[in-house]
Amino acid sequence: MASKNVERLLNVIMTIGSRRRMDRAKLFSVIPDYAEATSEQAAERMFERDKAAILELGLPLVAERDVLDENTVHYRIDASPSTAVLDLTTEEYTVLLAASRAWDDATAGGAARRVRAKLLSLGHDADPDLLRRTPRGAVESLPVLSPLLDAVVTGRSVRFTYRGTHGAPAQRHVEPWVVGVHDGHWYVYGHDRDRDAPRVFRASRIESFPAEGPAAKAPRPDDIDLADVLDRMLDSDDRASALLQAAPYKALALRDRAVAPLEAEQLRLPELPRPATRRLVLADVRWVELLEPAAWRAEIAEVLEAVAARHEGPAELDALEAAAPRPAPRIRVSPQSGDHLSRLISAASFVMSRGEADLAELAEALGVSEKQLVDDLQVLFVCGDMGAGWEDLIEAEWEHGTVRVRNAEPLRRALSLSAVEITALLAGLAALEPAAGEAEQVVDSARAKLLAAMSGEAPAEGAPAPPVPRREEIAEALSADERAARTADRAETVLAAVGAALRAEQGTDEATLTIRYSSTDRSGTSVRRIRPERIESDGARSYLVADCELAGGRRRFRLDRIVEILPEGTPMSRPAPGVDADLSGRVEGAVWLRLEPAGHWIAESFAAAELRDGRDGPGEDGTDGAGGGATYARLEGPVRAPLVDAVLESAGAAEVLSPAALRDTIVTEARAGAARHTPR
Repeated sequence: MASKNVERLLNVIMTIGSRRRMDRAKLFSVIPDYAEATSEQAAERMFERDKAAILELGLPLVAERDVLDENTVHYRIDASPSTAVLDLTTEEYTVLLAASRAWDDATAGGAARRVRAKLLSLGHDADPDLLRRTPRGAVESLPVLSPLLDAVVTGRSVRFTYRGTHGAPAQRHVEPWVVGVHDGHWYVYGHDRDRDAPRVFRASRIESFPAEGPAAKAPRPDDIDLADVLDRMLDSDDRASALLQAAPYKALALRDRAVAPLEAEQLRLPELPRPATRRLVLADVRWVELLEPAAWRAEIAEVLEAVAARHEGPAELDALEAAAPRPAPRIRVSPQSGDHLSRLISAASFVMSRGEADLAELAEALGVSEKQLVDDLQVLFVCGDMGAGWEDLIEAEWEHGTVRVRNAEPLRRALSLSAVEITALLAGLAALEPAAGEAEQVVDSARAKLLAAMSGEAPAEGAPAPPVPRREEIAEALSADERAARTADRAETVLAAVGAALRAEQGTDEATLTIRYSSTDRSGTSVRRIRPERIESDGARSYLVADCELAGGRRRFRLDRIVEILPEGTPMSRPAPGVDADLSGRVEGAVWLRLEPAGHWIAESFAAAELRDGRDGPGEDGTDGAGGGATYARLEGPVRAPLVDAVLESAGAAEVLSPAALRDTIVTEARAGAARHTPR
């Protein structure tokens, strides 16, 4: 059925687009599906659905009444300059192409699948050198995002099944106000109709495909800042500016907040709520000591003592064995005719703009297999201008791996992006931005053009893009604070050096860097000589993939842990041996955790392979049982140091059940942190 709909839509586009205009009666007589409909009303309903699909595709379908006969309606596809789509430079197109690849289009839904095809229809060639140097971003790709974004754009409500941290899955009826990314994860903020109050939902905890509901009724607040909304969830009347003792080159996130030099041993945080400061300190407690306020210091000691006590001795495993496995949510996302049609038109437009295209390269650009591309071309082959008869069909051939398309001029056009698709691209750009380096200005100008397109206020031809603050301007604005400027300069210096090495010819001295690296699994720093290959981003963190001489192979380095670029010839070195627990590498095999509601985020952050719900957990009505909604999570081979930090950060809401050696490590680190915070 879907394939038949695609063929009909393609025939309608070809038939209307092949002439100046066409009246409704003629169109109904030449399109077989309309002519063969069971009734005139059925044909009308089919055509109304097709018009909506064509407009959603981005084609400017125009209806005009005849000036002499108001009962006659003519249709045409507007080709005037006013309907032009994004006017992009080669560099802007390249970064948008990279942004579109940040989405896993196999799971993210229609918006993600259509974006790449529509970009291809613009007819641009990407800059291969810039594409190689542009970070490879990754956005959390979830099938629920498209309907959520649609609801924001159309002002509708949605219904979905949601598993909160404190209860069993429950139906929620929400009017979404904003859908956005924070720290690499998607959140929905809007009016919860059942609770008649604003609520925040983490998209990964939505366990059903959101169904469209009635129009939204609650007034939407102006200028919603998702980060501010999430920060307020940790707000408290107990606020202060904490003073910390820190190991040099460690606790880098805290140093950024304190705008402190990398070697400084004392940090002064800005005024923050007590819960927020506690979480920040616990996340880096292996490297820091909270000096004041004294009451907060005592609380850190108590929390760490409790964590250590909970991990002493053998774990209680009976509840784990009795826990019921949680079935994984099955949210099916079926390809829609609009997705398929976008790809067909984009493929035809791309090939016709070039005369011919390589089959393998075109399939890769579209993100489909060669077999799927051939199936698409076979659909083109049976469609055409129905008003001219069956003889005037599209000509498509793909012999010997070369694709040619002829007699399809109405398809030789760029497809405009919907507001939902623009939002998808903006999220992709956000994933690239932290490590964009010298491409940042291009990212900024591409973002400005997307925002202008979404608002319908396309900039005049030749007009400069709206100004967007750059890192250099931000650093200049902070220049009154020498420490802040130094922190900003470090990030810029590292990114500039990496960008220069990526541009340099392979095998030359310019393609090699000497870096000081602060690892999270051991004290001190290492000095390494590396050959950068590419930058990757997972939305929350950016990594440099490079060949490392010290390690004798390819390694991934967190960009924010490259603390400085050292002069060529600086001797390589590893951190001096210490008495710290060994936190390097991954934990072999499975790790089982018991997670209370406040620690459920660990299962999501470490992509738990299996989840179980405790018998003492939430009841059928969503209320907590004696266990407070305990969840058991199995992690396969997690990286050791970040997991230890996460357990400490959870402040007792997470317990390692196995392996026993990891429990012992938690005891060691928690006791050490508690000892540093006990009264002297």
